[in-house]
Amino acid sequence: MAREILGKDAINEALREEMIRDETVIILGEDVTQLGSPFGTCKGLYLEFKNRVLNTPISESAIIGTALGAAMTGLRPIAEIMYADFLGCAMDQIINQVAKTRYMFGGKAKVPMVIKTQQGGYVQNAAQHSQSLEALFMHIPGLKIVIPSNPYDAKGLIKTAIRDDNPVMFFDHKFFYNMKGEVPEEEYLIPFGEASIKKEGSDITVIAISHMVNFAIEAGSKLEMENISIEIIDPRTLVPLDLKTIIDSVKKTGRAVIVHEANLTCGAGAEIDALISKEAFDYLDAPVERVGAKPVPIPFSEVLENAALPQVEDIVNIVKKVLARNKR
Repeated sequence: MAREILGKDAINEALREEMIRDETVIILGEDVTQLGSPFGTCKGLYLEFKNRVLNTPISESAIIGTALGAAMTGLRPIAEIMYADFLGCAMDQIINQVAKTRYMFGGKAKVPMVIKTQQGGYVQNAAQHSQSLEALFMHIPGLKIVIPSNPYDAKGLIKTAIRDDNPVMFFDHKFFYNMKGEVPEEEYLIPFGEASIKKEGSDITVIAISHMVNFAIEAGSKLEMENISIEIIDPRTLVPLDLKTIIDSVKKTGRAVIVHEANLTCGAGAEIDALISKEAFDYLDAPVERVGAKPVPIPFSEVLENAALPQVEDIVNIVKKVLARNKR
């Protein structure tokens, strides 16, 4: 049995291993030195790699711009953005510079940089610190989008991201940092574009993103008590997307539900829904359904936040709804 460690420690361990392996790996961001970043993912790295873990001014645009220049000139920077919400302060750098540089230089300039951030709610951080923004960046060609749900996947994926020669957006979930999971001590990498089947099932496919994977697993346990078998797929990366694993599962079960924490309008689930409807339409016994947040800013109040964000019972109810349609 593998040891169990916290999500933030799995990330920290991966960063340390990569900095030992490759001296061109650097970290820059707000409070990444003595504090070790606000969520502890860089804890202690400053003491071991003093010239390669750098505090920056409070300017997300400057952090991303500096990381881009460093990447183009031979380093492998990890740009730490405290909250995904703050990516809005650096949208020009990300969309018009980072995503496009390798293309505009005809591939002669590599951009091996990771924009690492955390997002999500359920911890009462209110509207400007709780958003799930992965879909915004899926729309931009030139960016890879990684979104793990547990410590094991997070470690393997961040190591792959650091070694990639293209810009990678890496979205942790703040809830996952204090979640324990099995993580082997030996080195491993997880390839991009390779989804993980977290639970096999026969009645319906549930494609869950980020922390919603853990909600889906809990929902699956509840549904099993009613003899309902769900198959849970965690894409792990949204760009590239492992469409084959998703389609194969839908062809097997004939039904699909997509769950993400972001609100439904133009969310990642809409794209996956469209792809399922195109590639597996003839296999569907019921329309694809989606679960997501209400289209409102995330409230601070715990009661209101829970009302705005998807819950385990929402997954249970939508699965039953899809199965009931099939029985008519």
